[in-house]
Amino acid sequence: MNIEEMRDYCLLKPGATEGFPFGEETLVFKVGGKIFLIAGLQEGDRFNVKCDPELAIDLRERYTEVQPGYHMNKKMWNTVFMNGSLTRKQLCEMIDHSYNLIYNNLPAKIKAEILADNQ
Repeated sequence: MNIEEMRDYCLLKPGATEGFPFGEETLVFKVGGKIFLIAGLQEGDRFNVKCDPELAIDLRERYTEVQPGYHMNKKMWNTVFMNGSLTRKQLCEMIDHSYNLIYNNLPAKIKAEILADNQ
C-alpha cells in the first residue's frame, strides 16, 4: 500500500473527511470531527492510527513496522510503516480499527447524520 492507496481507502469510510489542520505536510482524516488517521506527506511511507491499548502493545511486539505513535499518546496511537512486510489487508485492518474506535464513540446524533449522508 502506498500513500495514495491509503488515502483512497480512508475516503471510502462513511463520513470520512480529509484536511490539513497541522500544515500542508500533514494529511489528517477525521470522522465526526475526530481524528482517526494522520499521515506525513514528506515521508509518505507511514501513518498514525488510534488503537486499543492492549492491541497496540500486541501489534508492536509482533511487527517491527508498528511503533509507538510518533508525536502522539503512545498508549493509544501507533505509527505504522507501509513499506515492510505488512500486507494490504493488515494495513486496512489497522485503519478500520482506528476508524471504528472513533466512530463508535461518537454521539448518536452524529452517527445518524453520517448514516443518512451515506444512503
